[in-house]
Amino acid sequence: MSAPSGLRRLLAPVQHRVEIRKSRFLAQAVVLGQPEAAAALLAQVSDFSASHNCWAWRCGPHYRFSDDGEPGGTAGRPILSAIEHQGFDQCLLVVTRWYGGIQLGTGGLARAYGGSANSCLQGAASEPLVERTLLQCLCPYALLEQFKTLLAAADGCIMDERFLAAGVHLHVGVPVHQHAQLQQRLQNLSRGEVVLTRTDSSDYA
Repeated sequence: MSAPSGLRRLLAPVQHRVEIRKSRFLAQAVVLGQPEAAAALLAQVSDFSASHNCWAWRCGPHYRFSDDGEPGGTAGRPILSAIEHQGFDQCLLVVTRWYGGIQLGTGGLARAYGGSANSCLQGAASEPLVERTLLQCLCPYALLEQFKTLLAAADGCIMDERFLAAGVHLHVGVPVHQHAQLQQRLQNLSRGEVVLTRTDSSDYA
């Protein structure tokens, strides 16, 4: 599956602070490599002593958002719209609010959350998304470090790893144009023992 044209990924976490009618807002955006990591990232980025931690994320075809107690449609959806409008994928964005005692109204809340998210992403260091094929293999422990070196040289990334008695079962994302060359190098390294096979989906990194 190809990455839609023009999509970008953050190179580093980014944040933006603003005060609106005595309420303080902190928008923080981080890279979300896979949907399964969203819950842990949300726990890391959120401040649970604040009034609200509203959030949204998009990772490939998957997305979620939450108003976290704000009126429905005033926070999570505007944050997600900001991510999409700015052309980001693999992005999780939390806007934390410390209530200042003045009601903003539904329109004011939507502008505050959406505006904070937009300002956070504007000018953020990013890179174009690259089409990657999701592959898997079983790598013997003795070859693991050499495998990782070859994978890094091919601009690949480890999406998941499981340690088994026979070796490490790896799911990796590899740029499409590097797949054949990486497979040849792995065959040379392992004398044909390590074989990359496609899984039923693709991922971007």
